[in-house]
Amino acid sequence: MARIKPQALLLQSKKKKGPSGVSVTTIIVCILIVAVMVFSLYSTYRYWFRRSIVQTQDDLSTSKAIERKKSDIPKYALISTSKGLITVELYKDGSPDIVDEFIDFSRKGHFKGVQFTRVIKNFVIHGCKVERPEATEEWTSRGKHYSQLDKSLNHEAFMLGTSKVKHEGGGFDLFITTAPIPDLNDKINVFGRVIKGEDVVQEIEEVDADDHYRPKTRVQINEVTLKQRT
Repeated sequence: MARIKPQALLLQSKKKKGPSGVSVTTIIVCILIVAVMVFSLYSTYRYWFRRSIVQTQDDLSTSKAIERKKSDIPKYALISTSKGLITVELYKDGSPDIVDEFIDFSRKGHFKGVQFTRVIKNFVIHGCKVERPEATEEWTSRGKHYSQLDKSLNHEAFMLGTSKVKHEGGGFDLFITTAPIPDLNDKINVFGRVIKGEDVVQEIEEVDADDHYRPKTRVQINEVTLKQRT
């Protein structure tokens, strides 16, 4: 067997331990990968940044539209009667559906010529377009026995409301209290408060009425006008 010379072994060892060279192609590929990743991250950032701006603008536009819509809703109703003017603040936040219905009826002229068909002193005045004969006994009974009602659940005076019982033909009646009423929340939906014209309400309350609380002289609503401010 041939013996390898020490000088040849040293050369073979150096060849094995020498570092392997990195090709130019590998370097270029790595640079391209890094560039693609950077570009992808930048594109994603720009996309979400622009989307957030658009979303913010849309939210602002929606908010402004809602504010404009709210500002278009009348806050007051001026009820012109044959005895004078009654100004009512509408409770849009507390009774939105009823206020919307009242506004709709007002704009359609529903309340023109509506008579106050019941006036009960220290109780309520009631305006209704359609007289219900069956209600006569009910009102007579309520008026006579009002003094016996429980006074612990008071309802404020000069509040505007409408009956919880829907009338035939889609009517809309009006109640205005003239005294704190104990159980009125069980009977009507309150949607406003008289802020001017309390004396007019009291004058209507004082008109002569028959045994069934029907005014002997005609007292009516001439017109209802809706306003943003008084």
